[in-house]
Amino acid sequence: MKKVIRKAERRMRKILNRLIVDTGDYRRTVFLAGTGPSGTTWVEELINAKNDFRIMFEPFHSDKVELVSDWNYRQYLRCSDRTEKFLQSATAILSGNIRNEWIDCFNRKLISRKRIIKDIRANHILKWIKCNFPEIPIILLLRHPCAVAHSKLRLNWETHLHDFLIQDELMEDFLDPFKSELQDAKTVFDKHIFMWCIENYVPLKQFSDGELLVVFYENICTQTEQEMQRLCSFIGQRFSPASVDKSSIPSALSRKQCAINSGDDLVSSWRKSISDDQIERAVEILGIFGLQNIYNENDYPLLSGSEALRLFPTECLGTVNQGGV
Repeated sequence: MKKVIRKAERRMRKILNRLIVDTGDYRRTVFLAGTGPSGTTWVEELINAKNDFRIMFEPFHSDKVELVSDWNYRQYLRCSDRTEKFLQSATAILSGNIRNEWIDCFNRKLISRKRIIKDIRANHILKWIKCNFPEIPIILLLRHPCAVAHSKLRLNWETHLHDFLIQDELMEDFLDPFKSELQDAKTVFDKHIFMWCIENYVPLKQFSDGELLVVFYENICTQTEQEMQRLCSFIGQRFSPASVDKSSIPSALSRKQCAINSGDDLVSSWRKSISDDQIERAVEILGIFGLQNIYNENDYPLLSGSEALRLFPTECLGTVNQGGV
């Protein structure tokens, strides 16, 4: 019976996907990035508490979306890269000119003038997006790397360090100083921590304060109204108290994956499964990248989002003058 219901739901979803009307203006897009699973789906739902946006889920997933099937998994792009295949695909996605069962799996709005794109595999194209589509506000969500690694281990997610090592420009621009450590990573836990570092180190190096909004999962959990007001102000959206009312509800993806139990502490529950030795090793790896100033063995971030963006000198190789496509 369950299989019949799921089959009917998929059929209905395909029908609804074909009915979606999107005005196709990329300037009315909000981009929410992060390292999954870090709460991005939940934050997306908080922003969209009133269902004002079309939800676009992971549109740059090259294994799920044919339009980007020839992109690298977790693609890196220099700002100066004007390759037609990248620009055409990104323009279609950022403008909402795409219908896809994967992308629209959580969408509940059939007629839309604006959209939220949520993606956990796009951190290394964020600056490229900002250079080529400058009107799009970009949010980067950070969560404690041990919490992220814990979720990945529980969900049996693969590590993808190889996907970074094979990208010559990414290595040349940012990762060559860490190549030996990346190649020597042995345990699955260590590899997940290295992934967290890479996916956040690069955008933190590329963006200046004001170009990108850095928000912390832990702060949204504990200072929900204050953080949501700040976030909504950044994207030009009126703050809705309804988003605070939803703040204790796990996201649709969390419910689907059983990743959050109602009795768990959303900030500290990872400590039940991560050993002191693993925490110590995580802080050691963070130190390799200079990221121990953001997170250490404690539960909460050590500084603000603006301070995180000021940790490193801004470095964006191949920068072009901003001015949309």
